[in-house]
Amino acid sequence: MKCWDAARTAESKETALTELLNNISPATSEPLIRASDLHFRKNDKVILEGVSLHISPGEVVTLIGPNGAGKTTLVRILLGIAPPDSGSILRRKNLRVGYVPQRMKFDRIFPITVERYLRLGASTTVSAHERLLEETGVRLLFKSLLHELSGGEMQRVVLARSLLRGPELLVLDEPVEGVDAPGQAELYELIYRLKKDLGLGILLVSHDLHLVFSQTDRVVCLDRRICCSGHPDSVLKDPVYSNLFGPSSARKYALYTHSHGETGHPPGSH
Repeated sequence: MKCWDAARTAESKETALTELLNNISPATSEPLIRASDLHFRKNDKVILEGVSLHISPGEVVTLIGPNGAGKTTLVRILLGIAPPDSGSILRRKNLRVGYVPQRMKFDRIFPITVERYLRLGASTTVSAHERLLEETGVRLLFKSLLHELSGGEMQRVVLARSLLRGPELLVLDEPVEGVDAPGQAELYELIYRLKKDLGLGILLVSHDLHLVFSQTDRVVCLDRRICCSGHPDSVLKDPVYSNLFGPSSARKYALYTHSHGETGHPPGSH
């Protein structure tokens, strides 16, 4: 009897383990989005040529490149705003994407408060996201008019709005454009903290290389085609990177990292 009970217990444990493994979505280890061999031309000018890119959950991918490299076009294609001429894009089923564009400007003739702006298009009540509002520092700005906000405050509001839908992938196109230096550091720190707390995949388009490299998992250097990619340290040593941005950029990053510790954070900021 005891042998039968032991066998039944072992069988039950094996069955429970099998059910657990079957209930784990295989997509959890797969990229949130994967673009393969993208090509795009405009007015007979090559904008993108054979671009392949993927972003996984919890990963920060920074997209860099000179002006006219095709960064904004690539973002538009990944978001589904524009179709590529050829190539393929695979997205996780029902993928939720948050988007933070370059600095948005609101005219005085459009007197809308922060609270009203957040409510526009929201699928749930804004008050249901109290922790998010507190974390982004937006709660204190509810009654402020959008056109009265500073650059840093406006970007925090746009970031908060992009997070209300609970995105799995967050796309940020030059998110600190028009923000002063202290505000840039604070905004990036907030973005990385939210990534860690929420497990977001992040695609970050940026020229602020010395600020973003320390928190980036992978850098993709674009100039119509992908010139180099990989860990920030390896990209900085790549001759292609120096040719595009100049040797001074790598020295600036090294100086910044040295003065802020290996992680790139100011001492005592943890």
